[in-house]
This record gives sequence, C-alpha cells and structure tokens, in this order.
Amino acid sequence: MSIFSFFKHKLPGSSIHYRIQPRKVKFDWKETPVDWIPNQPFASYFINEINNILPAGEFWFCRLYNKVLPQITDEKLRQDVQAFIRQEAMHANAHTSANKEYLSARNIDIQRNLDIMNFLFSKLLADKPLDYEVPKALQHQWDLFRLGVIATVEHMTCVLGKYALYNKKWEELGADPEMVDLVKWHGAEEIEHRTVAFDLYRHLGGGYIARYYLSVAVIAGVLGLWVDGAAHIMKQDPRFADKNPSLWHPWIWLEWLKQGRKDNQVLPSPIWLVAQQIDYLMPWYDPVKEGSTEDAVQYLDQSPAAKRALLTAA
Repeated sequence: MSIFSFFKHKLPGSSIHYRIQPRKVKFDWKETPVDWIPNQPFASYFINEINNILPAGEFWFCRLYNKVLPQITDEKLRQDVQAFIRQEAMHANAHTSANKEYLSARNIDIQRNLDIMNFLFSKLLADKPLDYEVPKALQHQWDLFRLGVIATVEHMTCVLGKYALYNKKWEELGADPEMVDLVKWHGAEEIEHRTVAFDLYRHLGGGYIARYYLSVAVIAGVLGLWVDGAAHIMKQDPRFADKNPSLWHPWIWLEWLKQGRKDNQVLPSPIWLVAQQIDYLMPWYDPVKEGSTEDAVQYLDQSPAAKRALLTAA
C-alpha cells in the first residue's frame, strides 16, 4: 500500500450508521395569516424572514456539494452528502413557495431581501467570487473555506431545528399549523442530517483552528442578515411605524431579547444562540450529540406536509 493510499484511507468519513431519508412535502398557504402566531406580529415577521434567508443559501449548498462530490472517498459519506443535497433542495423549494404563495401574495415586498441573499451566494461566495477566477493553486482552499462556512451554518440550523422541534409555545398560542409544520419539518431534517456538513468538511481537510474564525464570522453574519431582513418587512406594517425597525436601531435587538425570554419563548434568544456555538468550538465537538435522530424521525413520519405529498403522489 502506498503512503498516499494509507492517508487517503485514514481520512475521517461518515459518523452515522443510519440512512438519511429525503422527503417530498407540499404546503398550502391560502389560509395562513401574516400574524401566523396570533397577537405576536414581531415573532411572526421574525420567523417569516427565514423564508427569505434560506433558499439562496440552500441552493448554494447543493451546487458546492455537487462540485466536491467526486472528491469523497468514503462511500457512506458520499451517500450522506447525496441525501443532504436532496433534502436541502426540498427545503429551498418549500421556503420559496412560502415567499411566493404566502408573503408576496399578501403584498409584502421581499425582493430587496432576496436580492441581498442572491448576491451573497451567487456572486460573493460563488466558484468565481465577484466574477474573478480563483487561481488553480487556491481552488481547493476556496472550496474548503466555503465548506467550513456551510459546516458552521449547519451547526446553527441544527440548534434552531432543536428549538423548533421541541417548542410547544406556538401551538399553545394557536399558531397556524401550516407554518408550524414548515418550521418543525425543516428543523427535524436539520437534526437528521446534522453530521453531514461537519463530516464532509473534515473529510476534505478542514482544520480545527479555522472553526474559530469561521464561527465568529458566520454567527455575526447570520444574526445581522436575520435582523436586517426582518426589520425591512416590519417597516411595511403600520403597527411598527413608530419603532423604526432597523439593524442599527437598539429597539429590534431589545425586542428580540424580550421575546426570547424563558417565560415567553416565541423566539430563540440571540444570547442562547450565541452560547450554543461554544460546543462547536471545542476540540471534542461531535454533531451526533446535537439533538435526537429518533425524535426528529418521529416528527417527520407524521408531518402533515409530508403526508399530503404522499397522498398527492398516490
């Protein structure tokens, strides 16, 4: 056996034994109100902004993973990545349907938010960033940097997935079941495939030190984009006219903190979200320990949207 073959064989591979299951879903937004959590316009808009943030990024995940797929030498990890791609494509389509059939249909202008996300993922983080050719000698490092971004984002989405899956407050307040199902279905699949991005990053050479700067940059970027986008759609609602929602206005951050308190729990607290990054920075971080696959699959087996898609196919 050659030295190259030995080290190639020793590369970290898949850390799970179960099969990730892509699922088709179908949502119907005709009856979903703008305040899908009754009497909670701030939280409703805040979570609605996720529909604007996710599609461009998820399609970008798929493009990059398809690009690096030939480099994967672990067969189980290859299968994990292929299933991940199919799940992420379905997530992007589901949130796009919410944008077109729910937010835009209710005269909420989201184009500015979509344009920002499209620029970020189709231009800035593209194979040719801002249309500049990456030198051949640096192409692997550019791919690895972007894979590290995805691994960090996927840790955050897994954390948010856990919050959504176990949240009972929305149902207690009489939240719209369609939107609750979208968020919980997506969250459950994030838990199911929580190992894939991290495993792939390490498999292709991702290092421990890079997780620090990537984690800091990604969490700041995600929180900033989330607040900025939510502020933009809130500005269109006369109920927030006197609040002047803005990324740079303290009110929106203070309100988020208020809505994320333990006695409220209609939103995950930003402090809690940042604290959840600490585990990711530890040398012994293991994504398998983030959430329960059994709980996630149990929800996915009875998700109304998944059942509706099966009936439609039949």
